[in-house]
Amino acid sequence: MEWLVSLVGAGLVLLTLRDLFHTLWHPTRHGGLSRLVMTALWRLARRFRGRRRVVGLVGPLALVTVVSLWTAAIVLGWAVVYWPHMPGAFTFSPGSRAAQQPSLLDSVYLSLVTVATLGLGDIAPSEGWLRVVSPLEALVGFVLLTATVSWVVEIYPALTRRRVLAVRLALLRDADPAPAQVDCTAGALLLDSLVSDVVRVRIDFTQYAEAYYFHDGEDHSSLAAVAGFAFVLAERGKSARLPEVRLAGALLAGALEDLAGILDQRFLRTGGTPAEVFAAYAADHGRARP
Repeated sequence: MEWLVSLVGAGLVLLTLRDLFHTLWHPTRHGGLSRLVMTALWRLARRFRGRRRVVGLVGPLALVTVVSLWTAAIVLGWAVVYWPHMPGAFTFSPGSRAAQQPSLLDSVYLSLVTVATLGLGDIAPSEGWLRVVSPLEALVGFVLLTATVSWVVEIYPALTRRRVLAVRLALLRDADPAPAQVDCTAGALLLDSLVSDVVRVRIDFTQYAEAYYFHDGEDHSSLAAVAGFAFVLAERGKSARLPEVRLAGALLAGALEDLAGILDQRFLRTGGTPAEVFAAYAADHGRARP
């Protein structure tokens, strides 16, 4: 029975590590817990009045919530591993009152101290297999800390790339270049650079799906508000006289369709045309239809 309880705790730890791996390092980035938490917080925030301020907190708050849940699950899982063997399989420092506490409380305390890599030493495992398992928890705690830092460091450059594309499209929308201005070598280069930016954003939505739940603030830096104008530029390029401009316009249209497919498949699920998907994207982020 003791081993069965310990196996339940080990299973909880493994499930948590699997979710962490799929959220941060797996190529598809399909972490179940993180996606569930972020989707729930996003839908809840959209119900509030003045939701722009509330929705703006969803992304950072979701990161903190997911990391907190990972930490709590790992601490609890390892505590359940220790619990059936407490206090007999552990030694206590002289004068310590830890042994007088309930065994579950001691197990949680030991797990917290170990995962935080504090190593206070007032409770130490004495059985051989526990002397191996306990340092493994400290190693997992170090991995969790490193993963959290790397997650934050990775996601904000992805947000910057999305906002840079939004600002470029907003400036182009304000300038509103005529078809004749697009139908030149400079127009081909412009459309080609937009293709690269759209492809990068498409990859970011694949690799950092949680970036979708970060609100972009002002309209001029919100891709949801200005993405529709990219279709206008693509159509002007496809109808141009120069072949290089037509090619760049077709590439931009294809990149936008690909981005719309990712948005619809992972977040919106409208099943509509690319224009309808981008309209749903704008509505989901509280923007008027472009």
